[in-house]
Amino acid sequence: MKRSLKLREAHKGTGSPALCSILWDADGRHLVTSNSSDPSVSIHDASHPPKLAKEIREHKDGVTALALSPGSNSLASGSVDHSVKIYSFPDGEFQSNVTRFTLPIRSLAFNKSGSLLAAAGDDDGIKLIATIDNTISKVLKGHRGPVTGLSFDPSNEFLASVDTFGTVIYWELSSGKQMHTLKAIAPNCDADASLINVLGWSPNGETLAVPGLKNDVVMYDRDTAEKMFTLKGDHERPVCFLAWSPNGKYMATAGLDKQVLIWDVDLRQDIERQKNDDRICSLAWKQNGNALAVIDVMGKIGIWESPVPSCMKSPTDGAADLQARGTNGLLLFDEDDETPSASGSLDDAIDESDGESAPVGHKRLRKQSISDEICDGDSDGEDGLLREIESRKRSAAKHKKHTRDWKQGNASSSNYTRPKMQEAFQPGSTPAEAGKRRFLVYNMLGSITTIENEGYSHVEVDFHDTGRGPRVPAMTDYFGFTMAALNENGSVFSNPCKGEKNMSTLMYRPFSSWANNSEWLMRFEEEEVKAVALGTGWVAAITNLNLLRIFTEGGLQRHILCLNGPVVTAAGYEDTLAVVTHASECLSSGDQMLDVLVLNISEGAKLVEGRLPLSPTSCLTWFGFSEEGQLGSYDSKGVLRVFSHQYGGSWLPVFSAEKARKSEDETYYWIVGLNASKLFCIICKSPNCYPTVMPKPVLELLSLSFPLASSDLGAADLEGELMMSQLHLSQTQKKIRELATAGLDTTALDDEAFNTEAAIDRCMLRLIASCCNGDKLVRATELAKSLSLEKSVKGAIKLVTALKLPILAERFSGILEERLFNGCRTPAAVPCVVASPSTITNHVPSSSDTIRTGAPALPPSPLSCPRFPRRDAIDEKARGIEACKDAGDGDATAGVKPKPPSSDSGKHEGNDKKGEMPSSSTMDEGDLNGRTNLAQSRGPTNPFAKTASPRERASLLESIRKMKRAENEKDGKYSNKKVKVQKQ
Repeated sequence: MKRSLKLREAHKGTGSPALCSILWDADGRHLVTSNSSDPSVSIHDASHPPKLAKEIREHKDGVTALALSPGSNSLASGSVDHSVKIYSFPDGEFQSNVTRFTLPIRSLAFNKSGSLLAAAGDDDGIKLIATIDNTISKVLKGHRGPVTGLSFDPSNEFLASVDTFGTVIYWELSSGKQMHTLKAIAPNCDADASLINVLGWSPNGETLAVPGLKNDVVMYDRDTAEKMFTLKGDHERPVCFLAWSPNGKYMATAGLDKQVLIWDVDLRQDIERQKNDDRICSLAWKQNGNALAVIDVMGKIGIWESPVPSCMKSPTDGAADLQARGTNGLLLFDEDDETPSASGSLDDAIDESDGESAPVGHKRLRKQSISDEICDGDSDGEDGLLREIESRKRSAAKHKKHTRDWKQGNASSSNYTRPKMQEAFQPGSTPAEAGKRRFLVYNMLGSITTIENEGYSHVEVDFHDTGRGPRVPAMTDYFGFTMAALNENGSVFSNPCKGEKNMSTLMYRPFSSWANNSEWLMRFEEEEVKAVALGTGWVAAITNLNLLRIFTEGGLQRHILCLNGPVVTAAGYEDTLAVVTHASECLSSGDQMLDVLVLNISEGAKLVEGRLPLSPTSCLTWFGFSEEGQLGSYDSKGVLRVFSHQYGGSWLPVFSAEKARKSEDETYYWIVGLNASKLFCIICKSPNCYPTVMPKPVLELLSLSFPLASSDLGAADLEGELMMSQLHLSQTQKKIRELATAGLDTTALDDEAFNTEAAIDRCMLRLIASCCNGDKLVRATELAKSLSLEKSVKGAIKLVTALKLPILAERFSGILEERLFNGCRTPAAVPCVVASPSTITNHVPSSSDTIRTGAPALPPSPLSCPRFPRRDAIDEKARGIEACKDAGDGDATAGVKPKPPSSDSGKHEGNDKKGEMPSSSTMDEGDLNGRTNLAQSRGPTNPFAKTASPRERASLLESIRKMKRAENEKDGKYSNKKVKVQKQ
């Protein structure tokens, strides 16, 4: 690298990477630049790039695409504000709004003759616009994602396009048909708004260059679309932009590694390179010299002089021959004709549309288009030409009317702000496609599908378990339902407002009822339903007025609540309703600001209120509850989070699609649901990002795991298993507390919690073994202190003894002795209450309390201190170790509420000798440790539960002392024998 390329600021951005564009005009005098975070288009003097010759401010939002017509007499720009505009060049005078999309524009391109302008973006379809009168000649549909790259071949036969998923399509311009489709051959750039896929035809039109998947550039044949060869060099990351030299001998590429490489295409090797401070996102060759213009993602531009070494062939040698060959040697532009005709002509007719239909000064382009048509034999002399002009006039008149209608319907576009706030959606739904059945909802229970016919839709409800009951009859939908929710009891439907005669409607259909005509319907005047949810005995609808309307299952309007912002989505589970709303407009970085609100409908209580975390620059794609009722969210970056009551309410990342992806074909994980340990999803392969109804989707089960850092022990799997088990334990204990507060039986959950705690101890023992092998003794001691069962601590002592670590064995023995002395099963390092139902009632927040994310944690963390409810009781007013010490002075069963009578209650009666454990006086010393009477503990045996009296606790300590004295005496006798033998 001979020198460093100096870049200077051309656009003031937001400080974040943005998509920028740069063009060089035909005579090399001017540069044109744009920035997706700046609504202006800048025309620079090429001799001094920072010097502005003209600044165009016609767009209302950032400019994302530029294109110069052949001969550089017209400039086209596309923007995030959905519009395409044309200006005269180089004076930059606004001429017209060419067309408008419903979503941002991403790419523009003129054909070789300038008679067609192709425009594409996030909308479904590529528009081919005739520049003579700005009528849309064709709309090409076939891409599944936003189209970011367009290129006409020099012979004007094909148009090549590429989308964000890396799919390339060859289009035949004459018929508008797809000639070749190459799926996922370019990198996937859907996640980064500042990154686009590009492609380009060689100047001779024989090959198409596309960025490859291996940090290279792949050349494809013009006619067969077969792979010809690749340019593989020193790019360390994927190529994000490419540009052919005017003669086609060289190519410039920019990569995500911030390098710009110059290639000799014939030799297939790079000959020059530049390393930059920021990523270069656009390149442009000088058409009449050896220079390359660059612009980076921060809006800085520069000119690389002599990118091709002077000892090699110039990048412009032979370019004139290619240009003449591509245009049949015609002079397409009359440079003397600078002004529009003053007589009544097509220009005058189109000019009446107030600049919204066609450019005023397009006479040269019109002449060029006419010349092409004459040369191609499309018109039969002067008469044919006049007929063509009359046809264009009629088309222009129709377009004028359509444009006025468009202006009236889009007057609110001036309020558009960038970046765009996420639209409302229903979890488990798929987009509508003409003539295809789609999912209104797809969850763990079943699915609701719909297909639109002429004037109505056909709706079907299907369950995954076909044996759950009779099949739900299909429904004919005359309302045009676009959203639905489904649970075990019924389904709810709603549709958006489509004018005064078609108001937004809410319909509930129960699956079974004792009464006839149990379904009901609600209409909303001047209000539109945006999201629906369903629970046990209630139906919820959230509207565009930020109102939450709650209905009973029978249709009674129960509550109307005001929300803090526009709804994004909602989900229901039994008595719980969760609603996601916008907290504010998006940040300049593109981050969505969302809030989550969780309500208990039956109690009229607010459970959770706080911010919903998302990955940077991502949006929410799924939201709902697990089979156990745990709230979860999934964003477009592939991160699944679940809500936990730890630390006063927090979100935990339990799955990453990036780490779970097994191949490059797996482009998207479409979430269906989850349970405590598994994620249920449908894996979509490129270019699809959602499932289709037919063929029937296949559910995949993926294990949940925390995104842990690489451990120095190499035991990240064990640590992940430990954290997931602790999370499951905390959820189980939360349910135990809720049931105990309600006075219900928790025996089954007690057993589940005990088994989970035993599994946690087994995992900790394996981690202790890894720590010992890795000489991490402090970490092993921390794990030993966290063991819950006495048997586990003894196992840890045996383990370190077998590994010949006497110091660690002594420490572990001290931990065991301390536990037995304190008479408490909880780790000494983390004091915790072993709660009975009575103490739980006093220490657990009631349902009326609100848990705010980020607020101080009221209850102790269940992960650091697992506990078993319904075990040995302690004084309600005591906490931690003090409670365990003071409890020895009183009755061990004080404060325990009597258990509700049950079928097996006789087994646990204190007077029944068959159901009673042996007392401490009849136990062996080994069995005495950690035993309690089942009359006091109605769950699984707790080895570390405190003894019933100080006398029993003293007997435990005395037994340990006797064991130590016996060992010392044994060692003393052995040493005495050894001395006697030596004397003899």
